[in-house]
Amino acid sequence: MEKDSTEIFGILARFPDPETLIVASRRATEAGYCNLDAYTPFPVAGLADAMRLKPSKLPLAVLAGGIIGGALGYFMQYYAAAIDMPLNIGGRPLNSWPAFIPIAFEVTILLAALGGILGLFVVTRFPQPYHPVFNVKDFQKHGSQDGFYLGIEASDPKFDLTQTRKFLENLGAILVSEIEA
Repeated sequence: MEKDSTEIFGILARFPDPETLIVASRRATEAGYCNLDAYTPFPVAGLADAMRLKPSKLPLAVLAGGIIGGALGYFMQYYAAAIDMPLNIGGRPLNSWPAFIPIAFEVTILLAALGGILGLFVVTRFPQPYHPVFNVKDFQKHGSQDGFYLGIEASDPKFDLTQTRKFLENLGAILVSEIEA
């Protein structure tokens, strides 16, 4: 890996359209690059498959929140009705689980939603107010409007500044820029 006076985070290539970005992402992963990311102004169908991204762990966070919420909602009512203040009214059982279902369901939904929100923050590393791609002037100008970018990080084992630049230029990039850390 080459280094000059400034620390290099990676290389960012701008492509003319989403289709070219998908082809470039697929060819980059086939070439062995693994620390890469795509930046687009809107979701691009097929890009995740081209980059060979792993499935999200967000559904597990929602499931865990739901299971914890259901158990918590049920045991909260069980504790109140059978342990803390047992009242024998009309000979009914203290653990009347059919009566506990509505509250347990509501707590399940509440904690599943909170688990989803917290999981989203963890998965996306949000809030992240700074990222080195914002140092690239072209990205500042076109990143959220009409730019389709593929970035390869310098931490990639296959990264070489000149070879990676040539590789991205040969994929049809309009502009190839270095990302300063």
